[in-house]
Amino acid sequence: MRINLTSVLVDDQDKALRFYTEVLGFVKKHDIPMGGPRWLTVVSPQEPEGTELVLEPSGHPAVKPFKDALVTDGIPYTSFAVEDVHAEHARLRELGVRFTQEPVDMGTVTTAVLDDTCGNLIQIAHQAG
Repeated sequence: MRINLTSVLVDDQDKALRFYTEVLGFVKKHDIPMGGPRWLTVVSPQEPEGTELVLEPSGHPAVKPFKDALVTDGIPYTSFAVEDVHAEHARLRELGVRFTQEPVDMGTVTTAVLDDTCGNLIQIAHQAG
């Protein structure tokens, strides 16, 4: 068994697609019209046949209170692996990304948390060895 799809709930699919591809560096995999919201996925350019991230519309009434509570408490919705958190933080900062947590070294893992502009906090992390 393996993870095939995972989702991030976004308030605007077009804005999310721009952010996740042009800023974070993912690559669009699927963009299929569904009569309103689209089936829209991105993948890592390092693993184009790997796990797909669905940019899922956040229209369900339960989503807003859930996302608002996570953001209020500073809890990331998901986490993405990077090779160097400090370098990625600097690269994203140059692109205007807002961070809610600067890079923190915690022994075997280094993390930082960013605002994806679509209603989510996202963690970037590198786990040593």
